[in-house]
Amino acid sequence: MIDISAFATGLSEIPEQQFTDNAVLEYMRENPVSIASLHPYLYFSPERYTRNLILHTPLFDLIAICWDIGQKSRIHNHTNQRCWMGIAFGKVQVQNYRLVHQDASTRFCELAPTDRYIIDADNPAEVDSDEPIHLVVNPPAFGSRAVTLHIYSRPFDECQVYDLSSKSYETVSLSNTSERGLITSSLAVEKVGLA
Repeated sequence: MIDISAFATGLSEIPEQQFTDNAVLEYMRENPVSIASLHPYLYFSPERYTRNLILHTPLFDLIAICWDIGQKSRIHNHTNQRCWMGIAFGKVQVQNYRLVHQDASTRFCELAPTDRYIIDADNPAEVDSDEPIHLVVNPPAFGSRAVTLHIYSRPFDECQVYDLSSKSYETVSLSNTSERGLITSSLAVEKVGLA
């Protein structure tokens, strides 16, 4: 295990032309991050999962996302950017969706669920660029909080979110709960140490 600062340094040393699915996934597999080193970024909220920016570069953002038991994301995409997800603590489940139909003029969309998989300490994953719409959840059945590490390349500040019941979608702005360990949102948070 390495600490998060060493992980971030090593990630920054991957040349842009080699910043691909294989290189980043292999780096994540070979360099599991010590949860103790993530303490400055471990903010949990009973309201929703938290996004905690660790490092921002022109090539990527490195973010720790803290999931309380039962929390999940909305169904969303990554606006044609690449994303890799790894686990620092616990595990999460990802549900992918295929876009069946979308009408930009009415904001109508129809999605169909496709594959579902678990991300745990031994199995980081890349968001499928052919099927980038997904949901991430920390199901109550897992019985534990979770901390995921996300690498977004290139950084982006908005994405599309989808509503299955209304068959609609919208573009939303993204914000961080904390940046480099400092709270940046009004969300009620609890700083937590995990071992």
